[in-house]
Formats: sequence, structure tokens, C-alpha cells
Amino acid sequence: MSEASSANLLEMINLTKRFPGVIALNNVSLKVKAGSVHALMGENGAGKSTLMKCLFGIYSMDEGKILLDGKEVTFANSKQALENGVSMVHQELNQVRQQNVMDNIWLGRYPKKGIFIDEKRMYEDTAAIFKSLDIHIDPRSKVGSLSVSEMQMVEIAKAVSYNSKLIVMDEPISSLTEKEVNHLFTIIRKLQSDNVAIIYISHKMEEILKISDEVTIMRDGQYIATKSAKELTTDEIIKLMVGRDLSQRFPEKINKPGVVTLKVKDLTAETEGSFSNINFELRKGEILGVAGLVGSKRTEVMEALFGIRGIKSGSIELNGKVVHNHSPQHAIKNGFALVTEERRTTGIYPQLSISFNSIIANLPQYRKGLFLSENKVHDDTKWVIDSMKVKTPSQKTPIGSLSGGNQQKVIIGRWLLTKPEVLLLDEPTRGIDVGAKFEIYQLINQLAAEGKGIIMISSEMPELLGVTDRILVMSNGRAAGIVETKTTTQEEIMRLAALY
Repeated sequence: MSEASSANLLEMINLTKRFPGVIALNNVSLKVKAGSVHALMGENGAGKSTLMKCLFGIYSMDEGKILLDGKEVTFANSKQALENGVSMVHQELNQVRQQNVMDNIWLGRYPKKGIFIDEKRMYEDTAAIFKSLDIHIDPRSKVGSLSVSEMQMVEIAKAVSYNSKLIVMDEPISSLTEKEVNHLFTIIRKLQSDNVAIIYISHKMEEILKISDEVTIMRDGQYIATKSAKELTTDEIIKLMVGRDLSQRFPEKINKPGVVTLKVKDLTAETEGSFSNINFELRKGEILGVAGLVGSKRTEVMEALFGIRGIKSGSIELNGKVVHNHSPQHAIKNGFALVTEERRTTGIYPQLSISFNSIIANLPQYRKGLFLSENKVHDDTKWVIDSMKVKTPSQKTPIGSLSGGNQQKVIIGRWLLTKPEVLLLDEPTRGIDVGAKFEIYQLINQLAAEGKGIIMISSEMPELLGVTDRILVMSNGRAAGIVETKTTTQEEIMRLAALY
């Protein structure tokens, strides 16, 4: 953490923002010093994103004022914000994947040579920014060919390209490895040295305490506190965020694993260079964790089990019977369900209702001639909302307007309607606040107690150690070992993850 300047670059004073039936922000203030990293924390629905959207000109505030460099500003749109040195790296990456990297960075403001785009200058300017940030990506690469973490780096470079005085980073590390997180922190410290201020939104408390100078905490649309990061601990942040003491980060385990229900034997991917010779068993009522570094092919194994990826050799047995999941439809029919890693891109239809998102995996069950049975759709959606404890005004609410935790509950409920025996969860709490995480853990625990076999990928070691019964460790496309959660350590898991 740097010694930040004492001058306030940004002051947001008594902001209020109302939506129909809801006060999203209630008299919220925020002060950010030039050259500082200011963390903004709170549960999903606390108002963090709404506050930043008011700053960035996406929303108009109902009351309050914003000062930038001591001058009052009101941005009518994000273009005005960017022109005034305020940029934002959004959690949802809104990039044109068919275009190359430099096109994405300079979109709408291409350098010109006469009436033509100056490709040479665009390449050189992009390469210069990448060099200054130590980013090793070819500016001519198609964005669609990049990994999620590389796309994130491109977005950060784009923000820097505006010569920003203030950069908002919304969940910038949710898709990054430890090495990439360290690289991001190096970039942030360089920006600080150039007197750029960073507003850093994240749920990952260890990183918050490592990189931040100050931390502002919000709850239920209200300002709670601003404290020096040096004065805070993880427990204190949690208490301020949720308004109660969460001494237990994980619920008490109530499941009791029984007989073996799933056997995976010598599973090898159809695609060269993916996973090979994967062997493991899953018991009824067991939570099997899957650990591994990025590139270990954890997700690929789950997708193969669910019929998204082809299998070259090996077998999958469920309850003593070999099953052939040639497609997701086959997998669903055979008793498998998959909650995907990228909830926003592959998990939900954001503009459509909770009702639609609840029944979509099980649509044939609702057909009544040419139409859908409205009563059955209503009853099953009500079951999802009630049993998953989804906070929503109604069944017709667009799922995209819910918090991340509530979206995830709807997705899990959707798959439970298919009555699966094996539930595959890929990073089920990514981008979800600490309170909602606890509820998801309780739900996973309860499902296992009811006899579901659960396989759960997670990049968070404390989560794996707090929730699972055993952990399969993947390394470079191979199963490096299976450890008992009760007796293993983070060191043993990391050693196995780096084995191949």
C-alpha cells in the first residue's frame, strides 16, 4: 500500500437514488484521495454498484452532489465521465469478441490519418500501454481467443488509455489466478505512483486488506464506515458488512456420505492436450471438492461428465450402470446437473423472469399440448423461490436485477427441478458476498444430507476445506490425488496441484 496523497480527488456527498418501491442509496457519502486505493465493500444489494453507476453517468442521482478535483460534476453518460478522467472496469466484460484487442481499446476514438484509421499508430499506442503495464498480449489478437483473465487485463489497459485520474475496478480478481492477482497489484501500485486513484470493489477480504489504503463499507444502501485498511481485520469487515458477527464462516456439516453412486474410470478427453486417465468415486450424500490451478482442466472434466465435451475413452457409471452423456440432454436424463462457472454468460437469461429461468432446464415437463401449464410453472417457480430462500418481489422479476447470490440460488433450484442424483457445481460462490456465501454453503450441505452426490470446483482453499468431505486435486489435466478434507492441509493440496 502506498502513502496516498491527502487531497480528496473525489467527493460524493449525501447521494440518494430511488427506484420504484426501493431506496437503492440513502444519503451515502464517499471521499477518495488522489493516488490511493479505496476499497468499497458490502453484501450484494448494499448499493456499491449503484453508487458507482451514479458516478459514471449510467444512473442519475435524485439527491446529493459529486465533486471531482474540487469542482462539482454531473455526468449525463459514461462518455462524459471518460472525457473527465473517470473510467470503470466492469465485472461483466462487455467486449466485442469478434474484433481484435486494439480495436476494443480504441473503439469510438480511433487514431486517424486523414479520413482513414491509422492502424500503425493504434498498434504502437496499444503496445506502449501494454509495455508500461507489463501485459504480454498481442494487440492484433482476437478478443474471443483470450482467456477471461487476459480480457480483464485488456479492460484495465483500456481504462488507462483514457489517461484516467480515477479508475473504478469492479470485482477485478474474480477470474484471476494468484500469479495474475499479483500482476494486477503491481499494475495498481504503478498507477498509484502516477497519482491515479483506484476504487476497488471486491468480496475477497484478504486481497482488500493487502492492496487498499482505506475501506468504505456499505449496507442496505447506506454508508456504514470508512476505516484505514491497517486498522481492519477480516472479522471486523464481516461484522460491519452484515451487521452481525459471523464467527463461523462455514455451517456445521450435517451430511453423512453413504454408498458409492458414481464411478469415473480412466476418463480421457477427445481433445488433445485436455485431461486424461481421470479416476474417482463419489458417494451418495458426499461433497467432493475439486482443487487445482488455472489450466488444470477441472472445468473440462465437469463439462465432459455433463456431455458438453467429447470423451475419447473411459467410462462413467451411475449406480452400477454405465451411462453415455453425449449431450447435456442425455446428462439431464441420466440424472446429472451442472451449475456453470460463468453465471452471467452461461447460467442465466438476464432479461427474462425468475419463472423462465427456473423452468428452462426442464421445459418438456411443463408442456400441455401446444402451451405450457401455467399452474405447474407457477408452483415450481414458487418452490424454487421458497426452498432456495430467493429474495425477490415476484416470479416475474427479471433475474438480472437480483443480487449474485439470489441468481445462483435460482440456478441451483432450476437444476433441482430436474431431480438429479449428481450435482456438479463449478465455482458456485464466485462473485457472491460473504452472507450469501454462507446461505449457499448451507444449501449445499442440506442437499448432500438429502442424499445428493455433489462435486464442487472452487479456487478458494478455505471454501474447499470448510465445505467438502474429500478433495480431488487436478494438475495439468491429470488427477494428482484425492485427500480427506479433515486431515489435509493447504500445503498438501498446493503440492499436489503443482505435481505435473
